[in-house]
Amino acid sequence: MREPSPEYPAAQDHFTQGPEGREAANLPAMSRRSRRGIEGRTAAVSAPVPPAQPPAQPPAGFAESLRQDNPPLAWEDEAGYAAETGLAAEQTDAPDWSSVIAGEPETRATARRRASFLDTRTARIPATRGFRGLLSSMGVRMSPSESEQAERRDIRAVSQHWPGPRTISVVNGKGGANKTPTTVMLAAVFARNGGGPVLAWDNNETRGTLGWRTEQGPHDSTVMDLLPNTGNLLSPSAQSALLARFVHHQTEDKFDVLRSKPDVLASEQKITMADFDALHEVASKYFRLNLVDSGNDESAERWLRMIHHTDQLVIATTTVEEHAEAGALLLEALQERGGMFAELATNAVVIVSQSDRNGTDAQVRGVARGFEPLARATVTIPYDAALRKGQIRYGSLRPATQRAWLAAAAAVAEGLSAS
Repeated sequence: MREPSPEYPAAQDHFTQGPEGREAANLPAMSRRSRRGIEGRTAAVSAPVPPAQPPAQPPAGFAESLRQDNPPLAWEDEAGYAAETGLAAEQTDAPDWSSVIAGEPETRATARRRASFLDTRTARIPATRGFRGLLSSMGVRMSPSESEQAERRDIRAVSQHWPGPRTISVVNGKGGANKTPTTVMLAAVFARNGGGPVLAWDNNETRGTLGWRTEQGPHDSTVMDLLPNTGNLLSPSAQSALLARFVHHQTEDKFDVLRSKPDVLASEQKITMADFDALHEVASKYFRLNLVDSGNDESAERWLRMIHHTDQLVIATTTVEEHAEAGALLLEALQERGGMFAELATNAVVIVSQSDRNGTDAQVRGVARGFEPLARATVTIPYDAALRKGQIRYGSLRPATQRAWLAAAAAVAEGLSAS
């Protein structure tokens, strides 16, 4: 018999031990003939031969022969294989030289692809308005109408939060052009839908009326009271609640108002460029969205500095000819100045409000068409008595007026996303 193989010690013990040894090892006894046959077969077993290792690099001419002998399949990668067969590609330990041929690094991450288990589709909400909404409330799920889908898109647009604060300036060099109601309505739409801190800021030094048209808080503070406290509010230890001493929260429409002081002369509430910068820094620290109701003096330092900080320009006008002409002249003047001023004019949104109870839709649409070559978007607002005088509340408007202001705010939001 050959020498015992160190590779198979168990086989060695099994076939070389005598009957006593097998009994001691609890191995079954076998006949001499069976043992002789097994020993003969065992003697023919040689030491195991290790498997051949593939070369580190494919042999010369391998790539060309591989292309000739293996025509391309219907799928080009394992993801295509899975899509074609419905099964994952079989994993194998054979060397893969395809990455070497393509000149790409061979990694499991790039070689293995699978479909995600997560469902990223947006949930479909049934109709909630009109007859379709009535059927949905009764358990018959109906898709929303085109008008309801458009409204949902506008709501989604005004509900966005942008990276960093944004400043919207509502301007027109003519007094009474509806700047203050436009500022209030835009602030209300953004705050009611998008949440978060929104500020309406009266930047008028000549009898600004934003404070008169909105709710007053438990104090009578104005921008002139905030100005000497900007340093404290900008300190690292300042708390956001401290700002409530200077702004007036609108309990229904969820935004805050920074009032001017209309009961004093303009000369007593001058705001320099440095003052405006400090006020704007405070507003940008505590509010995600600042809507500035501009004054009528386009040469004032505070007006010019407001334009410098503006992300989205809004021209407010009514159907009155003088108001519309003043707005158009302002856009043309900004275009002529070039640079950032021209960009603001090009991206401007014009909001045309019907000021006449007896005015027609054709009248307001005619004014809007006149602004189309000058601005990015024009929106019309129907006449609503709730906007004429007194404090303005979004909830007091007619549904058609609310829908129009939502569309106007959505047009403004489009420019904020691009800024």
